[in-house]
Amino acid sequence: MDSVDRKILAELQQDGRLTLTELADRVRLSISPCHRRLRALESSGAITGYRAQLDAHALGLTFEALVFVTMRAADRDTIEAFEQAVAAIPHVLQAQRLFGDPDYLLRVITRDLPGFQALYDESLATLPGVQRLSSTLVMKSVSDNRPLPL
Repeated sequence: MDSVDRKILAELQQDGRLTLTELADRVRLSISPCHRRLRALESSGAITGYRAQLDAHALGLTFEALVFVTMRAADRDTIEAFEQAVAAIPHVLQAQRLFGDPDYLLRVITRDLPGFQALYDESLATLPGVQRLSSTLVMKSVSDNRPLPL
């Protein structure tokens, strides 16, 4: 990956809806070489997809919490079952396995406190292998959906 590839990635992170012509112009390439590089970046896995960035508040999703999960056991079957179950919950925006205690950090979003309580009681507390859940509420997002540093 060279500096031109990094420019392509930076431009697409800012605006994933750029036409090929606009992208080529911004990175100072003709259309054919830009298209080849774009396809190579997609094939290599550097670009994993394209999607719209939505405003959670505009959609009524105004309650965000961080949930810390401590597991009862760390065997492969328990971890796989837990991770598959977490991946199936749409309100879990991010799930990260951590070193040390706790074992996982989940970023969760719902409409309101009652919605979070229902999600907590009906989904999160029933996840396979969970020993303990601990939550903290997000007061404000200072930086969110940042482009990756290139």
